Formats: sequence, structure tokens, C-alpha cells
Amino acid sequence: MTAPQKPPLAATKESRITLAEPRAPRPAAQAKPRKRHMSIMLSFWLAVVAPLAVACSYLYLIADDQYVSRVGFAVRSEELSSAIDLLGGLSSLSGSSSSDTDILYEFIQSQQLVERTNERIDLTEVYTRPEFDPIFAFGPTGDIEDLVEYWQRVVRVYYDQGTNLVEVHVRAFRPEDAQLIAEIVVDESSQLINRLSAIARTDATRYARADLQMALDRLKAARQAMTQFRSETRIIDPTADLEGQMGLLTSLEAQLASAQIDLNLLQETARESDPRIRQAQRRIQVIRGLIEQERAQFSNKTRNTNGDDFTTLVGEFERLTVDLEYAQTAYLAAQAALDTSIAEAQRQSRYLATYNSPTLPQSSRYPERLTLSIIIAGCLFLAWSMGILVYYSVRDRR
Repeated sequence: MTAPQKPPLAATKESRITLAEPRAPRPAAQAKPRKRHMSIMLSFWLAVVAPLAVACSYLYLIADDQYVSRVGFAVRSEELSSAIDLLGGLSSLSGSSSSDTDILYEFIQSQQLVERTNERIDLTEVYTRPEFDPIFAFGPTGDIEDLVEYWQRVVRVYYDQGTNLVEVHVRAFRPEDAQLIAEIVVDESSQLINRLSAIARTDATRYARADLQMALDRLKAARQAMTQFRSETRIIDPTADLEGQMGLLTSLEAQLASAQIDLNLLQETARESDPRIRQAQRRIQVIRGLIEQERAQFSNKTRNTNGDDFTTLVGEFERLTVDLEYAQTAYLAAQAALDTSIAEAQRQSRYLATYNSPTLPQSSRYPERLTLSIIIAGCLFLAWSMGILVYYSVRDRR
């Protein structure tokens, strides 16, 4: 029997080398869903898909269409130039449009407007018209606070403080109801502005009448003081009285000088027994007597019953004259102010200017079904994702 031959040395090395090479890894087995995966999918359907389906069903099948009526207006103010500007340099009273607009902005959202609107149109009937709409329809409770809260949801006010323009959007389940409520809002807002304007006009007239009465009392007091001065001194006008007295003395002194000249001429040409000389001398004596008499009267007139001299009387008279002139000027200014206030009260200085009348909607704009569906889906998915992350974070820490 022949013994087996040994393989060559080279073949032995190759086989050894082949046996030393690593084997290729086996392919991974197909992943199978586990219990936790099924729980995640179930939670996704329960937390996201099911609520979203309910919300979309409500939005597209149950929620009624809502129509929007838009109206825009602004508060305008008229400024009047007053006649008192020419007399006293004062300005007439004028209102502030921005302040009135701020008041109007708060009034549209107030309980007072809701009550007045509810008196003119039954808001409960208007907003409970859908038979079943638990979210967008009004659930009557009988409390005015709930109605005001719902009013602020369906009546939106947009106020541009830069231009002082107000735009109101009124929603309702019928187009004519939305337009009617918008018209009521405009009418009540106009009445509010008229009341504010009437109050301002009444205040302006009342203040003007009070100023006129004060000026009249001052004028009466000044005139009474002047009358009392004239009664005590028995002088109507000290300056005119002094001028008249001085004029009379000047005239008498001129006559005395003329008579003295005539006497000197007669004494040069006639004899001393001439009767014309005695007559001229008699005339001079009479004129001198009149001058002394007038000077004595002037001296007596320079003092009153209180012993005041003529300078003091003139100063007192000038003071009373200035007071009387000032009182007369103030009275004229107050009278002009009252006339201006009355003229301003006869016209409407503030009014509501509507630049966009209440519109009658032709198609519904609310509820925004697609937008709400996307928002609800995003919120549900975000909440579900955060819940899953929190769950696994707590699970990995154990």
C-alpha cells in the first residue's frame, strides 16, 4: 500500500492562509414591531389623530358660517376763532380728537354699549340662532357680564393711534344681523360724541357767563365808587373844573389889565374931575373884587369835607377813572367771549365722520376652518411629541 503523498509546501501555506481569513457577517434579520412601538402609534392616534378628527368634524360639519360687517370712522373736531382773541389775547376752548377717540375705543367694548344694543336688538336671539354650536354660539346665562364677554369676541375694534382712525368688525351668523349691529355701533358712538360735545359747549358757556357776571360786578363797583367820589367832593371832573376856574381868572386878569390901561390914558388926557376917570377906577375895583372872590372860591374848592387838598383829589379821581376803564374793557371782553360761546354752542364742534359705512357681507369669513385645523394639528402634535420625549427621558434614567 502506497503511503499518501504530502502536498507541496506552497499548497500547505495557501490553505493555512485561506483558513485564517475572517468570515463575512450575516445580514440583519427584519425588524419586528415591538410592544412599545405599538404603544407609541396608539398614543399618536389617541392624542393627535382622534382629537384632530373631532375638531375637523366640528368645524366642517357643525360650526355655522359667520359673516363680518366692517365699518370705519374717525372723530373730527372743529376749532373756532374767538372774538376775545382781539380784545384779550385769549384762545377759544377746543376739544382733542385723540382723547375723544380713546374714549370711543373703550365705549365700543363697554357694558353700556352692550346694554343699549340689547335694548334695540335682542342680542341673545341673534347669537343663539345656531341650534347646536357649543363653541361659537352664545350660551345664554342671564348675566350681562357673560354677554359682554361674548360681545368682545364677536366685535373687534382696531384703533390706529397715528391717524386716529377706528375700524370695527362685527361678526354674526346672518349678514343682515352683522350689518344691523354695525349700524347700531355707529349710531351709539355718534350719540356719545354728541354728548361729549354738548358737555364741552355747556361748560364753555357756563364759564363765559360766570366771567361776564364777575366783570359786571366789577364794573358796578367801579361806577359806584366814582359816584360816591363825586357826591362827597361835589366835583364832577376835577380836571375840567380846574381848567374852567383857571380860564375865568385869566379872563378877569386880562380885563383888569385892559381897564388899567384905559385909566392911565384918561389920566394923561383928561382932568381929575372928569367922570370917566371915576368910572374907570370903579371898573378896576369891581374887576379886582371879582378876582379876589374867584381866588377865594378856588381855595375853598381845593379841599373837601375830609380836608384833602386838590392834588389828592385829582390823584383819587385818576385812580377811579383807571379802575372804571379797566372794568369797562373787561366787561366788553367777557361779553364778546359769551357771544362766541353761544355761537359755538349753536353748532356741533365735534362729530363722528364715517369713512366706511357698515357693509353687508356676501360670503362668510369665519370660522377660519383651514387655519384652525392647522393650528389644532400643530398643537396636538407638539403636545404628543413632548409627552413622548418626557416618557423616554424618564424611562432612560431608571
